[in-house]
Amino acid sequence: MRVIFGIGNPGSKYSRTRHNVGFMFLDYLAARNSVLFRPSNFDYHFASGKIGDEEFLLVKPTTFVNNSGLAAIQLVEKYNLNLDALLVAVDDVNIGFSKFRIRVAGGDGGHNGLKSLIYHLNSDQFIRVRFGIGPVDLNLSLPDYVLSDFLVEQQIQMNETFDSAASIVEIFIAAGIKAAFDKNSNSNTLPN
Repeated sequence: MRVIFGIGNPGSKYSRTRHNVGFMFLDYLAARNSVLFRPSNFDYHFASGKIGDEEFLLVKPTTFVNNSGLAAIQLVEKYNLNLDALLVAVDDVNIGFSKFRIRVAGGDGGHNGLKSLIYHLNSDQFIRVRFGIGPVDLNLSLPDYVLSDFLVEQQIQMNETFDSAASIVEIFIAAGIKAAFDKNSNSNTLPN
C-alpha cells in the first residue's frame, strides 16, 4: 500500500489558501480516481482506492499544519508503513508559482508541517512533492501570504500543475518512485 499525505489546515476558512495546496492536490487526486474522503478514528480523513494491483490511501490530517506529524505517525504505526511508501504533498514558497518538484528525502525547508513530520517520524527519508506558491508578496508577512486565498485564475493554473503531478504520483502508487522517475523526464521532477 502507498500513502499520499497532504499538508494543510482543516476547515472551510483555509480551503482555498496557499498553505492548503497539499489538501487541494489530494482533492484533485480523489476526484480523478473517483474516491471519497471519510473520517477515521485517528487525526485524519482518508480516501482509499487502487491503481493497478496497488492499494493507496489519500490522507488529510485533521490537525493544523504545525501538528501534521501526529497523523503521519498514527498512519505509520497503524499500517506498519515503510517510509518509502509515503509521499507528502506540500506547498513551498521557495519554488515559483505552479511549478512542482519531487524529492525522495530532505529537510523541512522552513515549513512547519514538514518539520512536524520529520520530528514525529524521526526521519526525513520520505518522498515529497513540493508545489510552488512563490514568490512571497513583499507587502505581506509570510504567515499572511501563505494563509491568503488563491485568485480564481491562479487556482486554474494550479489545477493544470496538479494534472501533471498526478500522472507521476499515480505511477508512484502503481510501481514505486523509481518507476515514476524512470517514466518521466519532466524537468519539474528532481530526484534527490
